[in-house]
Amino acid sequence: MPNNQITSLHSPHVERVKALLGSRGKKVRQAEKEFVADGIQSVREALRPTYESAPKILHLYVTEKGFAKLSAELDPELLKSAPLVHVSDEVMSAMADTESPQGILALCKYTEMTLYKIGQAQAKRVAYFWEIQDPGNCGTVIRTAEACGFDAVIFSTNSVDAYSPKTVRATVGAIWHIPVVEGVALEELMEFSVKQGFETIAFAGDAPDSLFDIAKSEKPLLIFGNEARGLPAIESLTHRVNIPMKGNSESLNVASAAAIAMFEVGIR
Repeated sequence: MPNNQITSLHSPHVERVKALLGSRGKKVRQAEKEFVADGIQSVREALRPTYESAPKILHLYVTEKGFAKLSAELDPELLKSAPLVHVSDEVMSAMADTESPQGILALCKYTEMTLYKIGQAQAKRVAYFWEIQDPGNCGTVIRTAEACGFDAVIFSTNSVDAYSPKTVRATVGAIWHIPVVEGVALEELMEFSVKQGFETIAFAGDAPDSLFDIAKSEKPLLIFGNEARGLPAIESLTHRVNIPMKGNSESLNVASAAAIAMFEVGIR
């Protein structure tokens, strides 16, 4: 057992993490620009981010078993530079958001991203989600966008918190490799698309054209709607398209539709 291991359940570290995960967690996360990531997959990616303003680890809490897992999987030099804080199993259980914690939990700080910053970075492929509500969907579309070579993911006002524990877990570390912008109204997005020269492609089941029938865009901005209500009316779109289906399903889950569209636009 390390000499500096935290064993007290009343430690300020415990209180700080619990505040970010509790019932008021969203307000605390947004005010402090901090969030919690758990598990080896998230921490592995957090220790090797690929864009300048990616979230940073403030404290990396590990139990004895958690440290052994990290030591076995990570480059020793990478782990050596990590801000490690050793904790007891009891302290980790008090901190963690899951019933069976892996013994690895990171307190992270993020820099708020904006449309201006995305424009300055000369983003060429962007996906926007209007009032997405499910944390799993949110994390999955971030993960998919990064995998398909997109430059940013944008969420509207009234969307789920992109830094909630469930969302971060669902990104499987992708949140350290692609910028995420929150709280962007549709009107603001459309103004941004015009200024930056994006072609806007909105998805709707009743749209007249298929995604696969429109010409490839050099600078696409894909727009997806709410899981249940779809998208409101949007003026001045470049394209309004559907994803054709052969089966009897009325529609696709938003994360599934986004995966098909982003693969088509970003990789094919």
